[in-house]
Amino acid sequence: MSPAALARSQIRLPGHRQMALGLARQRLAIGILLFLAITGLVGLRLVELSLFDGAPRHTGVAAASPHLRADIVDRNGVTLASSFEAYALAARPRDIVGNKEALVARLSEILPERDPAQIRAALYHDGKFRYVTRRILPEQAEAIRRLGDPGLTLEREAERLYPHVGLGAHLVGYTGIDGRGEGGIERAFEERLTAPATRDQPLVLAMDVRVQQALESELQAQMDLQQASGAAGVVLDVHTGEVIAMASLPAFNSNRPGGLTGMPSHMNRATLGVYELGSTFKAFTIAMAMDSGNLPSLAERFPTTPIAVGRFRISDSHPKGYPLSVPEVLIYSSNVGTARMAERMGRPTQEAFLRKLGLMDRAPGEILEAGRPLAPPANNWGLSSVMTVGFGHGIAVTPLHLASAYATLVNGGIRHPVTFLKRPEGAETGGTRVFAERTSHLLNGMLRLAVIDGTGRQADAEGYRVGGKTGTAEKVLSNGRGYDKRRNITTFAGAFPMDDPRYVVIAMVDDPTVGSRMAGSVAGPVFKRVVNRIAPVLNVAPDMTAEPDVSAMEGLYTPRNKPKPVTPVVTR
Repeated sequence: MSPAALARSQIRLPGHRQMALGLARQRLAIGILLFLAITGLVGLRLVELSLFDGAPRHTGVAAASPHLRADIVDRNGVTLASSFEAYALAARPRDIVGNKEALVARLSEILPERDPAQIRAALYHDGKFRYVTRRILPEQAEAIRRLGDPGLTLEREAERLYPHVGLGAHLVGYTGIDGRGEGGIERAFEERLTAPATRDQPLVLAMDVRVQQALESELQAQMDLQQASGAAGVVLDVHTGEVIAMASLPAFNSNRPGGLTGMPSHMNRATLGVYELGSTFKAFTIAMAMDSGNLPSLAERFPTTPIAVGRFRISDSHPKGYPLSVPEVLIYSSNVGTARMAERMGRPTQEAFLRKLGLMDRAPGEILEAGRPLAPPANNWGLSSVMTVGFGHGIAVTPLHLASAYATLVNGGIRHPVTFLKRPEGAETGGTRVFAERTSHLLNGMLRLAVIDGTGRQADAEGYRVGGKTGTAEKVLSNGRGYDKRRNITTFAGAFPMDDPRYVVIAMVDDPTVGSRMAGSVAGPVFKRVVNRIAPVLNVAPDMTAEPDVSAMEGLYTPRNKPKPVTPVVTR
C-alpha cells in the first residue's frame, strides 16, 4: 500500500465514532428483544404443558358443546330425539393423589353401570389422559366433583337422547361420537338440525309413533315365530306420500348404536335392501297391459299351460287347468297368465311404466340410505326377462319402492312424491299420472277379490275392506347364479279401505325357516294384525256394509268365498 493510501485509511470523518456506537446499541437492543420474545414463548408453552399436559383439562365445568341439534318429533309432537348437556369423566393418572384402589371403589359406587375393571384400567393407564366414561348424569358428576381428586376431569358435552330407544331406529337414525348424524333423518337433515337459525325449531316427521310401534311389534313377533333372518314394513298415506311408519328388523338401540354390530341390524332393509318381491308385481303388469291398450277386455282368458322360453320354463305353482280371465290371473296368482300379458306388451311399454312408477330409480324420500333397483341390463332385456319381470322375478326393489308403486296403483293412478316429513295441512302434494283412474278403480276391485277369495285370504282384516297381493320369491344364491329353493322372501302388499283407499301397508319377512314359507301364511297374517291395530289410530272405522265396486268382475271368476251382498261404493 502506498503511503498516500495508508494515510487516507487512517482518516476518520466527523461523527463516525458516534454512528458506529449507535449501530452497535441498536443491534444489541434487537438481540435482547428477540431473546426475551423466545424466552416468553418457551415460558408460555411450559405453562400450557404444566396446566394441560397435552390433554383437555377443566378446573370447573366446560363450556357447552357446539353440537346441539334440533329436536325430532313425530306428527303429533311426540319427541323422537332431543339434545341435552351431559358429562364425561376422564382420568389423568399422573395427577391422582389418593389411593387408586380406593378411588376405583368410590367411582364404582357412583357409576354402578360401569365395569370396575374398566375404571381401574383408566386410572392405571400409562398415558396422560384417558376417558373413563361418557354420558354420566348431572348428579353423578356432582358426586365425582365432591371427591376432590385433581386426577379426575369432568367435561360437559352435548348428548343426543332417543327416548323410544330402538323404535324407528333406521328411520330416525343416530349421531356419532362427533355429534354428527350417522343415519336416517339425523344424517339426511344434518344442516337443518344444526343450523343456528333452525335448531330451536323441532323437525316434524310424518311418522306416528303409535303406528310405528304396531308395525314393528307385529313384524318382530312373526320374525321370532318363524325364526326369520329379518323383516321390513312400510305404512304410507296414498294421497300425500307421507311415510307414517317404516320398520327394518333387526333394529338397534339409537342411544348406543355401537352396541349391535354388523350389517344385518344397521342396514335399512326398507330403503336400502333390494329384493325380488315376487307376485306383488302382477298387479302392476295387469294395470300396464290395460292402460297401454293391450288388454281391452277383462273377459279375455289366458291359457295356463307352462311356457318354455329359451332355457327357462314358466309355470304356475297351483295350476287351475283351464284358461283364466284377467281377474282370475290376479286372484289365483298365475305366473303364466301374467307372463303372457307382459309378452303382449313388450319391453318398451314395460320399461316405460316401470320408470313412471319409480321402480328404476333409487328409493324415494329424503333418507340417504336409498337402494337402487336391480333390473335386467339393457343388452339382456329380452323376451324371457320381459315375461319374468311381469310376475316379479328378475327385478329387485326395496319395500319403500313397492309401497310408493302400490299407492300410485290404488289412489286413482297418481304418483305422489314420498316424504318422511309431515306435510302442512291442505298443502299441494303434486304428482304425476301413471295409470288412468278407471284402471286404478278396476285394480282395487281385483285386489279386494285376491284377499276375499285368492292367495291373500289370511290378510283379510274384517270390516276394513283390505285388498292386496301376496309375493313369494326364492332368494338369490350368494354367488348370484340361480336361486335357493330352500330360502324365500315373503311379502304382502296391500291397502285399506279399498272402497276409498287411504293407506298402503307393506309387510315383508325375510327367510322364514319354521312352518310355512309362503307369503299367504307368513306376511298375510302380519298385514291383518297391523291393519287391525293401526286403523283405529288412523281414524279408519270398520264398516261391514261397504265394499269396493267389483261389478265389472261379475261372471269372470268362480268364487269360493263370495263377498257379502252390499251396496257397492265407487272409489274416487
